[in-house]
Amino acid sequence: MLVKRLILGSVIVVIVTVIPALAQQPTGVTAEAIGQANLRANTDVESFLVGEITSGTRYPVLARSEFYPWLLLGDPATNQPIGWVFAELVTVQGNLNSLPFSTQIVDPNAVPTSTPAPASAAEPTATQELVGVILANAPTHTPTPDLSNVIAGELNGEVNIRLGPGVEYDRIGVGRAGDRFEIVAWHTQLPWLQVRYPDSPNGYAWIARDLLDINGDVTSLPSLSQTVFNLPTLTPTQPVLQSSAILGGTPVPLSPEFAALGSRLWDIILSNGFDPATSRFGALFVMDLQTGEALAFGTEYAFSGTSIQKIAILSRLYGVLNAPPDTRTAINIANTMICSENSATNDLLRLIGNGNVWSGAAEVTRFERELGLQNTFITAPYTIPGRTPEPPVQAVELPTTTANQVKANADLSNQMTVDEMGQLLGSIYQCAYQNRGPLLERFGDQYEPRECRQMLHVMSNNTVDALLKAGVPEDTRVAHKHGWIEDTHGNAALFFTPGGDYVIVMMLFQPTWLNFQESLPVIAEVSRQVYNFYNPDAPLEAIREGFIPEAGSCNFAGSPLIDDLTSAVFDE
Repeated sequence: MLVKRLILGSVIVVIVTVIPALAQQPTGVTAEAIGQANLRANTDVESFLVGEITSGTRYPVLARSEFYPWLLLGDPATNQPIGWVFAELVTVQGNLNSLPFSTQIVDPNAVPTSTPAPASAAEPTATQELVGVILANAPTHTPTPDLSNVIAGELNGEVNIRLGPGVEYDRIGVGRAGDRFEIVAWHTQLPWLQVRYPDSPNGYAWIARDLLDINGDVTSLPSLSQTVFNLPTLTPTQPVLQSSAILGGTPVPLSPEFAALGSRLWDIILSNGFDPATSRFGALFVMDLQTGEALAFGTEYAFSGTSIQKIAILSRLYGVLNAPPDTRTAINIANTMICSENSATNDLLRLIGNGNVWSGAAEVTRFERELGLQNTFITAPYTIPGRTPEPPVQAVELPTTTANQVKANADLSNQMTVDEMGQLLGSIYQCAYQNRGPLLERFGDQYEPRECRQMLHVMSNNTVDALLKAGVPEDTRVAHKHGWIEDTHGNAALFFTPGGDYVIVMMLFQPTWLNFQESLPVIAEVSRQVYNFYNPDAPLEAIREGFIPEAGSCNFAGSPLIDDLTSAVFDE
């Protein structure tokens, strides 16, 4: 049913039109609330409230409004319409442009009741589309706290603050839950409120009405009904490419082509909703091992070191060994670097620490500092479920760093930045194949090229075929270490390709829980773009599906890999 109001002279005529129910066919597009969102019978904040959705559940999107930024959601079990949601209040997976237009009004009495499917049950997609224009490094505004004598609104979640009343307008800031803003006007046709915002070019901004808990009657304020606004044109902030270098080296100026690659990669990360202006963000490091060019984004943020820190543990292990590892140590190396077994990792730390696992962690951190890694460290052994950790022999001091340790909820005892882990991989490569670099220069006879080649060899046997590896052809040699926890997913990899060798380190973070269906395709697509940059004559047309082996599938006893690791004459 569609209700239209026509004014004929002084008579208002109400026309009721029955619209056929939307065909309930799956569209492949889903939406999840950013915090919480109201469902309404029609594309209007004044229409009947038919329900509410919250984050953690993904709903099928059945259709979209042709004229307004509203989406029609369906019941996860039956696909029957359950209400319209304002697009700014949800994150979307899939192609919105593939959806049909609809003017259907949802009957509140016909809304089905069912148990929603969990968000993790959604099918993976190559990208995640976010409604709205994303600008890199948009300013974050701290609202004026004293708003007791005005009509104000308090944000009920993290939201985009825009220059105009719609998602098509530039984002000029990001607000967090609890931020308060003075409301100065309301729009009669669109579900947006104008607020005072000093950081805006004109001193004002707009926030979607349903995102604010309001004290007072906004209809007592001035109203606006215009749909065309004469607003200043904003110049998008360009991504900040930071030149980097192998530890202790001089940064190589970026060629225009390499800088353009960096901008393209950063656009991929931003367009998939990993934006440093918000709480969900990422960081990236890419280094050309031939020219020495390196670019990075997000080097100011410390991430939980996850299992990627095990690259540093492996590096220090080879520094303290006076001979090739014995068979037991070689098996522990394989289990650490390929299967990410924490018990094997702690055995390596114990060996590094002369029998004490805590001393081993401290020695790895000392090695990282001496190598020049100032924001990367480990101060405790890895946790093993069901086991009581060994007590430290003395008080453990957390290192001081210059990185932001809060934004990505970094593990207090295990941290890294993307540039420093990338520089470590580059140092191993220089040692292995160029007989130079900081490992050889700063640690004297503790390392030799054969050992560095063995480090890369074991990482090249990593059986995880997802993440960065899914962005290159299946037969490409990739020496990499994966790592993930609930809120952080990452990969550090060294690629050997026909067009050149390079390093990529990438980390993605989302508070509380990061869905693999959202992180894996983004990481793989960044990798594919870099591979195609180096190999334009034989590009990879699409990311591979990849796979992650099941846990507990490691057994390297008697394998050729163990023979390679224990060899004193290994060469590859």
